[in-house]
Amino acid sequence: MSTEEINIEELESKFSEQEALRREKLQELQAQGKDPFDVYKVERTHMSTEIKANFEELEEKTVTVAGRIMSKRGQGKVVFSDIQDRDGKIQLFLKIDVVGEENLKAYKNFDLGDWVAATGEVFKTKTGEVSIRVTEFQLISKSLKPLPEKWHGLKDPDLRYRQREVDMISNPEVKEIFKKRAVILKSIREFLDNRGFIEVETPMLSPIAGGASARPFITHHNALDIEMYLRIAPELYLKRAIVAGLERVYDLGRTFRNEGMSVRHNPEFTMIELYQAFADYNDMMEICENLIATVCEKVNGTTKVTYQGTEIDFTPPFRRISMVDAVKEYAGVDFNEIKTDEEAQQIAKEKNLEFKKDLKHVTKGEVLNMLFEEYAEEHLIQPTFVYDYPVEISPLTKKKRGNEAFTERFEGFVYGREICNAYSELNDPIVQRERFKQQEKERELGDDEAYVIDEEFMSALETGMPPTGGLGIGIDRLIMFLTDSASIRDVIMFPTMKPLK
Repeated sequence: MSTEEINIEELESKFSEQEALRREKLQELQAQGKDPFDVYKVERTHMSTEIKANFEELEEKTVTVAGRIMSKRGQGKVVFSDIQDRDGKIQLFLKIDVVGEENLKAYKNFDLGDWVAATGEVFKTKTGEVSIRVTEFQLISKSLKPLPEKWHGLKDPDLRYRQREVDMISNPEVKEIFKKRAVILKSIREFLDNRGFIEVETPMLSPIAGGASARPFITHHNALDIEMYLRIAPELYLKRAIVAGLERVYDLGRTFRNEGMSVRHNPEFTMIELYQAFADYNDMMEICENLIATVCEKVNGTTKVTYQGTEIDFTPPFRRISMVDAVKEYAGVDFNEIKTDEEAQQIAKEKNLEFKKDLKHVTKGEVLNMLFEEYAEEHLIQPTFVYDYPVEISPLTKKKRGNEAFTERFEGFVYGREICNAYSELNDPIVQRERFKQQEKERELGDDEAYVIDEEFMSALETGMPPTGGLGIGIDRLIMFLTDSASIRDVIMFPTMKPLK
């Protein structure tokens, strides 16, 4: 057992003593007919920051506030107490000749973490702090657990993620991240709505896991007696909406992939996919860079951010480089000079590249992509669009005009991490079926993330889909950059955690 585990056990033992005392206080209150859990509603008039921002207007006016007790100070006839609401803290000033001796004694007996409502006049103390001179107050909820400052400061990452609600109480900057997250999501929707896009909702459960190369979560539908899959991407349904004639659609919501967890990956994450009829991947580049820049400026007041000590400039246009040129620049291999799969396989041997299947089945395009991932990605610090991906790894994408070994696809990278993926969407149902059949062969060769044929999607494609551009953005990763958060768990309020024994 580690020292950390021993310390936590000791602290939890201490907790149980403190919790017992708090429960005794609750029982005493209930016996006196003052059960805080019998309070159903509070007529709050103002938030803490609102009072501070409008002090001149509110001075000597009566207000009612409500929040969690974060501190108590003072002796004898006076108590100063900070309470915290959603927006911040404000100081309460309680004086014996105003609230009465019995009430002051009762307030002193409240615990840190308890919720109170208080009414009084707004004023400034001698030190210049905006406060409320309390005339009456009420205990509106009892905290049966002590606040985290008392034991660990809630600095241990595992505890912070498991007890996010307590994390936000003790670390106000964490609460600010999630308030900013809400603004980011709203700003993304506003940007697209202003461009004529319609938000639609696609199924979370599907009989086929399609639209991406990823392992799905599998569940069982009892009534139908079939296996169903949590969505790994909304792509195929959104394209069916394009076929239906909606022309500009997006789905911003949860996606699920049964894969590993890291500072960049959570099995449940937020993604947006959008599709625009009569557009191509060049249009998607313009939408993507302007969306990100607009949202960044909205939440941070500038298109530049500092991420983990590095300045990132989201001012459009982003850098653009082909995958072939990126591999030439960072891996020193020029794929313009490589003509056959065999030549590419020899380079893969020399570079010690590893694949899920036998090297003799690996194509030139797959080697190019692996070299890019191994040698180029980490160098793409400033926002960069890497375009023209091999056809073998882009089964839902149109071939590049003038070079059919590649597709009109790009991915966006920031700080060496992928944040978006976009295509000129393949709308030829005959070619699409051939691509799906090739994906079936890949599954037979051991790639369990290869695409499965979705006949309902194929039927829609055969009905006719206009030329279309599509874009997907990883929202959690974007929020990481806009809030300078090192881990994806820092921007997901309740991240997936391994259960405690």
